Amino acid sequence: MLTLDQLSELKNLVVERHEDGVWIVRLNRPNKRNALDIATIDELVDLFSSAPRLGAAAIVLTGEGDHFCAGLDLVEHHQADRSPADFMHVCLRWHEAFNKMEYGGVPVIAALTGAVVGGGLELASAAHIRVADASTYFALPEGQRGLFTGGGATIRVADLVGKARMVDMMLTGRVYQGQEAVEIGLAQYRVEGSSFDKALDLARRAAENLPLTNFAICSAISHMQNMSPLDAAYAESVVAGVVNTQTDARARLEAFANKTAARIRPDS
Repeated sequence: MLTLDQLSELKNLVVERHEDGVWIVRLNRPNKRNALDIATIDELVDLFSSAPRLGAAAIVLTGEGDHFCAGLDLVEHHQADRSPADFMHVCLRWHEAFNKMEYGGVPVIAALTGAVVGGGLELASAAHIRVADASTYFALPEGQRGLFTGGGATIRVADLVGKARMVDMMLTGRVYQGQEAVEIGLAQYRVEGSSFDKALDLARRAAENLPLTNFAICSAISHMQNMSPLDAAYAESVVAGVVNTQTDARARLEAFANKTAARIRPDS
C-alpha cells in the first residue's frame, strides 16, 4: 500500500494530483511506446490498490509521448526466457493490476493516443471509459508474434467487441481505428482534438458524484456481470438499498424535489 509521499517515487508512472480529487496517471516509458514490463505492472498494482484509500475521486490514465501503450515489453520477455510457470505468474500479476482498476471503485478514464495494442488494449479495456483521438489505433497482434493474450483480453476485449471480432483481430492482425473503433465498442468517445482534454473533462464530471455512488457504478456493475441473472438482481437490490439511502444524497434529492437541480438535457 502506497502513501501519498510514495506516489512521487514511482519510476514508470507519473502521478499528478488535483485539488478536486482527479488524478492524472501517465505511463512513463515513451522510448518503449509505454510497453508494459513487470516493474510497470507492479507499480500499477500498487497505485490502483492505494488510490481509493488516498482520496482519488477519478483517474485519467494516459501515456507519455505519442502512444498510449504498445503492450507487453517483448524485449524483456524474450531476454527473460521465462518458463511456462514463470509467465503464468506474470499473467496473474497483470490480472491483479487490471482487476484493481476495474473493481477498485474509482472511475478510470483512459485518454488514448497512437498504439493501443496487445496488452495495451487489455490495459485500456480495464478502464471504465475510453477516449480515442485521430491517431489512436487498436490491435491484437499476438497471432503474428506467436503469442496468446494473457492480460484479460479474452474477458474484457471479447466483452467489448464480441468473440468473433476478437478472434479476427488475433488471427489476421486486423487494426481498428476512427469511428469504426467506437462503433464496435473499443472506445466510447472519439475526438478530433485532444483525447486527454476530453478524458479530463469526463473525470472532473465523474469526480463531482458522491464517492459511494461512483464505487457502486465502477465496481458493482462488473461484479454483477459475472453473476447469474437471479443473483445479479439480488445483488443490485442490495447495492441500491445502500446507495440510494445514503445520507450524503439527501441534499441532492431535495434539490431535485425543489426543482433547483440541473435538468438532464441533450447537448445542443
